[in-house]
Amino acid sequence: MRNILKICFPVLLLYAVSARAQTISKEQLIFYTSEWKGERFEDGRPKIPDDLLERAKHIGIEEAWTVLRNEGYNNQFEGNWKLVNDDVPVIGRAVTAMFMPSRPDIEKNIKAQGIKDGRKGNTNAWPIDVLKKGDVYVADGFGKIKGGTLIGDNLGNSIFNKSGNGVIFDGSARDLQGLKSIHGFNAFVRDFDPSYLEEMVLMGLNTPIRIGHAIVLPGDLVLSEKEGVLFIPAHLAEKVVATSEFIALRDDFGHAMLKAGTYSTGEIDSQWTPAIREAFLKWLAQSGSKVKMTRAQLDVFMEKRTW
Repeated sequence: MRNILKICFPVLLLYAVSARAQTISKEQLIFYTSEWKGERFEDGRPKIPDDLLERAKHIGIEEAWTVLRNEGYNNQFEGNWKLVNDDVPVIGRAVTAMFMPSRPDIEKNIKAQGIKDGRKGNTNAWPIDVLKKGDVYVADGFGKIKGGTLIGDNLGNSIFNKSGNGVIFDGSARDLQGLKSIHGFNAFVRDFDPSYLEEMVLMGLNTPIRIGHAIVLPGDLVLSEKEGVLFIPAHLAEKVVATSEFIALRDDFGHAMLKAGTYSTGEIDSQWTPAIREAFLKWLAQSGSKVKMTRAQLDVFMEKRTW
């Protein structure tokens, strides 16, 4: 019986706390993200360092996706989006929100509790209030288009002012032209619609959510490009970024060697010989790259090459 209670306790705690304030406790959030060993925000959300967020802006989503697959994380990507601005990536730490179809009794109780907790406005504004610089507002709007417009240009400006970032919504947005005018902002949504938000209520704030085929936890590293969005677990962010940086350097080296006729395609696209590895290290030192690597570190990267 004790073992059963021990296993069920995290789930029971989630439901007990969510019913009260649509959020999970700091202890529960740490439980879900226990692989993360770094700094956390006051509420327990993993705080990926700012310098790592900056580095993430320069890696490719394909390389990052491959690193996650090699680690066994197969449910972190979602595609099929419409964008406010095609050329503005959305990269940062996830703040998650889970919306559901509304019903009068639960919405009344949630809003009453929100007033007690000092929250203001409709529930779709509550996630915006907790945003910090570098955050990405990620919302499960259950794919609703008409009446599922989680933001327009007013809330878009508020989001960008607080986070300096954009949003990822499994739902819709309105005021497309107004959103386009926010320099540096972008939104990944299912569609745009002129309707206003209705029959939706916030049921989870900074809880685990589903975005299409992907699972997202608060604090995940959000990485987006035109083809889709990748949600990288916080504890893997450093490894994903570093490995992606290496893959990009390796590709640059390979292209240079192929153009120069130094090595053949077969030599570059298979396991490198010791001579090629030494040539790569020499090229790396001469390229002016900030990435420095020893032969031992290179051998570790190359040991399980599956990309």
